[in-house]
Amino acid sequence: MNYQEILKHYWGYDDFRGIQREIIESVGSGHDTLGLMPTGGGKSITFQVPALAQEGTCIVITPLIALMKDQVDNLRRRGIKAAAIYSGLTHEEILTTLENAIFGGVKLLYVSPERLSSDLFQTKLRHMKVSFITVDEAHCISQWGYDFRPSYLQIAKIRKLVPQVPILALTATATPQVIEDIQIRLARNPSSTSSTRNTSTSGFQVYKMSFERSNLAYVVRHADDKIGELIHILKSTKGSAIVYARSRRRTKEYAEIINEAGITATFYHAGLDASVKDQRQREWQDDKYRVMVATNAFGMGIDKSDVRVVVHVDCPDSIEAYFQEAGRAGRDGLKAYAVLLYNHADERKLSKRITDNFPEKDYIRQVYEHLAYYYQIGVDSGYGHTFEFNIDKFCHIFRHFPIQVYSALKILQRAGYIEYTEEQDNQARVMFTVSRNDLYRLENNSPNEEKIITALLRTYGGLFTDYNYIDEAFLATITQLQPQQVYLTLKSLSQRHILHFIPQKKTPYIRYTQRREDMEHIQIMPEVYEERKTQFEQRIKAMIGYATCDNICRSRQLLHYFGEENDHDCQQCDVCLSHRKEGLVSESRLSAASQMILDLLSDRKPHPITDLKSIELPDSELDAALDYLTAEEYIRQEDGMLFAT
Repeated sequence: MNYQEILKHYWGYDDFRGIQREIIESVGSGHDTLGLMPTGGGKSITFQVPALAQEGTCIVITPLIALMKDQVDNLRRRGIKAAAIYSGLTHEEILTTLENAIFGGVKLLYVSPERLSSDLFQTKLRHMKVSFITVDEAHCISQWGYDFRPSYLQIAKIRKLVPQVPILALTATATPQVIEDIQIRLARNPSSTSSTRNTSTSGFQVYKMSFERSNLAYVVRHADDKIGELIHILKSTKGSAIVYARSRRRTKEYAEIINEAGITATFYHAGLDASVKDQRQREWQDDKYRVMVATNAFGMGIDKSDVRVVVHVDCPDSIEAYFQEAGRAGRDGLKAYAVLLYNHADERKLSKRITDNFPEKDYIRQVYEHLAYYYQIGVDSGYGHTFEFNIDKFCHIFRHFPIQVYSALKILQRAGYIEYTEEQDNQARVMFTVSRNDLYRLENNSPNEEKIITALLRTYGGLFTDYNYIDEAFLATITQLQPQQVYLTLKSLSQRHILHFIPQKKTPYIRYTQRREDMEHIQIMPEVYEERKTQFEQRIKAMIGYATCDNICRSRQLLHYFGEENDHDCQQCDVCLSHRKEGLVSESRLSAASQMILDLLSDRKPHPITDLKSIELPDSELDAALDYLTAEEYIRQEDGMLFAT
């Protein structure tokens, strides 16, 4: 089948949209390709379709485990062979998945970037027929991006194992500097330079959709009472909503306040158990709850197109983060709103984040020294050793604040001294403590306990001789119990000494990547500290500028930040609506000017905007009429042309 036939057969769409076809044809022809598509632009189609059209397996690298699971489930429902490798799977499960890919049983293999460095993956990759490699959220590979992740640097090493295989890099948020850096870091020849034209000197074909979202109204509300304003917004709009807060504690507090106001809401953050997160996301997607209150841990890869409003109660620290999170509204193409609540305290909070993220170098060296005391590591020792890290305990012992310690650890990681892995999931484990015969003679088990015991015996082997990793969410599915019921039942069986249940635990780890140095010998280079601090300060400044600039169209401000210029205002943001209200054109004059423009376009043909010169009216009246007709969708403006809608 050709690309369009595949699209129709598996997805039911008649044709591609935007730049999907160009990207697909580029990577299908063996070219390294960079696709820049806004949230909701249909990124997944650009690698799923060519993967089905080619022999072999497409490796999809993404940091989002929830997205992996959702996309694998969706693909399998369509009859497409897909699988995923992520933390929490057993060695046997990973081995089986990789072997299936080697023998042609997997068309799309989703892999977290952390898995790329494992010997097992690299060994199996050498025997795998790879069609191409997809790098989702490609901005994570750029040290100049807002969301740099060191694990993404492993991708360049993987390229050397399959040097002839093309790469497709995809992102929804990238400044011109980040676009260039992505190409340099992923190039077959990493030393080459690049540009953002459609053919770069790095060998990449670059395709870019406009980041403009014509259906999305960006609004900044200057509010001293943010909670009151939030409730007002939610009551004034209809449909599904996301409310972003900066702290985990606030997500719960805001959800309770919203519920008290008579609006159904739940909350989500990275500290919740995986089964709880999955359940809450599913319930929100199924409209059991209208509002999801969340930290930025929520949203990437969500398959919900009818979000009508996204509200940021706390100001993000970069335009990139705001644009991506706001872009989750209105993915169905219908009118939606992205609202930022802002007041003077936000500027102070944003400025404080600079010192929080970049503490003084002497403080960073002190944290390194205290780590050595904490783990009793002598000078010139510790290389390769891995330790569990309890940040609260560490801060209590040495009288530090968690935010600054977290930032110091990240800087030490970039400097190459340690590797800090945040809250790595250790999957739940179970082993029966009674023999099989004794288990069958047990009495007084509750119905739920019987269901769990039966499901364990049917699903997992070797439970009487060793601990076995289990998936509580899967047990909930096959027993038709709620995830919380599964957890409580396993706890009950453990308390009765029928089995030993080790719950899932999120544990940060620290690994020494060099021998311990004396504190005064710790070198923190400019590219690790000063240059990144300058970049962070510029992002903070840009975010404050966006929130406080009330005389330039919000959409134009955002597009300009991403290197895109347009010649028209959006006519629907708070700035544009304010300008329209401030106009001195009377209703009668506005109506007359609007009718003249509509008469000009009555032939239903596109007209150059310069044709308006034929209408003998003052520019102020014509401008006001254009604003009104565009906002009410009677006409549209594009590339200097006017169209009747």
